Amino acid sequence: MKSNKSFLKRLRVTRKGKIIARVPGHNHFNAKESGTGRQRRRRQTSLEFSQTERSRFLPR
Repeated sequence: MKSNKSFLKRLRVTRKGKIIARVPGHNHFNAKESGTGRQRRRRQTSLEFSQTERSRFLPR
């Protein structure tokens, strides 16, 4: 089974197996955003997947 490449490009798996994703909505139109809003989007978020979702998107 192949992995979902479009989804994998948005994720990163850590050494301990956590899945990290970028905060969405940070590509353009950031000049009007407040400083705290920009700072909030710099952080990455951790995703929680069930075992079926993990096997669907990340079969390796």
